[in-house]
Amino acid sequence: MNILVLGAAAGGGFPQWNCNCDNCRAFWQGDANLKAQTQSSIAVSADGYRYVLFNASPDLRQQIERNPALHPKTGLRDSPIRAAVLTNGDVDHIAGLLNLRESQPFGLYATSRIHDVLAANTVFNVLNPDFVERRTFRLDEAVELKEKDGTPLGLTLTVFPVPGKVALWLEDKDAEGGNFGTVDEDTVGLEISDGSGQRVYYIPGCARMTGELARRLDGAALVFFDGTLWTDDEMIRQKVGIKTGQRMGHMSMSGDDGSMAAFAGLDIGQRIYIHINNTNPVLRSDAPERAEVEAAGWKIAHDGMVVST
Repeated sequence: MNILVLGAAAGGGFPQWNCNCDNCRAFWQGDANLKAQTQSSIAVSADGYRYVLFNASPDLRQQIERNPALHPKTGLRDSPIRAAVLTNGDVDHIAGLLNLRESQPFGLYATSRIHDVLAANTVFNVLNPDFVERRTFRLDEAVELKEKDGTPLGLTLTVFPVPGKVALWLEDKDAEGGNFGTVDEDTVGLEISDGSGQRVYYIPGCARMTGELARRLDGAALVFFDGTLWTDDEMIRQKVGIKTGQRMGHMSMSGDDGSMAAFAGLDIGQRIYIHINNTNPVLRSDAPERAEVEAAGWKIAHDGMVVST
C-alpha cells in the first residue's frame, strides 16, 4: 500500500487562524522549528494510481494541489480519487466533501449514522447522486472498496467502533447517561488491507485503549493513531479552551493512561501519531516531548509524508 498523509493536524489545522497559544504564537513569529499542517486526512492506493480518501478535510482542495499523485491525469475531467471513506461526522472530516462536487464519479463510504447526518444537511446534495454513490458499511464486516462503476480498488476495509463521542455539533446535552447521544457508529476505526496479509489501521479519534482494541491492533504493519493532545488538560492550562481531551473524545499521548503507555507492549511495525492539536508540544521539532515520543518508537505525521507497507 502507498499512503499519503494529506493533513496531520486536528480541527482548525496548525496554526489555527485565530490562535496565539504557545505553538501558534511561535509560528506567527517565524519559529523554524514549527511547520504548518492542514487538517487530518490520508489517501491510500493499492496500485499507485487510484486512491481512496480517508476523511474529507476542509483543506482538501489545498491538499490535492500539494500532492501530484492526486492531480488529474487524463482527459478534461479526471481524478485519481476513486472513493472516499468517513470515520465520523466531525466538521473537519466531512466539510471537504463540498470540494468534490464537480460531477466526478466516486464511491462514498460511511456508516448509516453518518450518511443520515449528510442527508439531513442539504448542502451535501451538491454531491450529484448520478456521480457519487453513497454506500453504507456495517461494523465489523469486511467491505471490498470499489470505484463508482464497481471496479475493485484492491483494498478491503473493516470498520469497528472505538471509544469516542458524537461530533461536537451533533451533541445532545439532554441525552440520558451523559454521553451526549453517542452511539457505536459515531466514532470508528478502520482496518485497511490489500490482500498481502498486512493490516493498516487509521484511528484519528479514540478516547481510550480497550483490551479488545489492543488485541485487534497487535501484529499490525502500521497504525495511524489519535495524537490530539499531549496531556488531557493542556487546552485548559494554555487558556485556549475549557474542555479536557476526554470530554472531546481523545486520549492523551503521555501519562499512565496515555496512548504511548497503552501501545508499549504491542507488536506493531510502524506507529504514527496523526490529528495533532495546535496546542500539542510535539509539533515542535526540538521539543523534549517530541524526543520522548520518538524514543518510544513513534513518528509524528506531517503534511506530505509518504508511507509504504
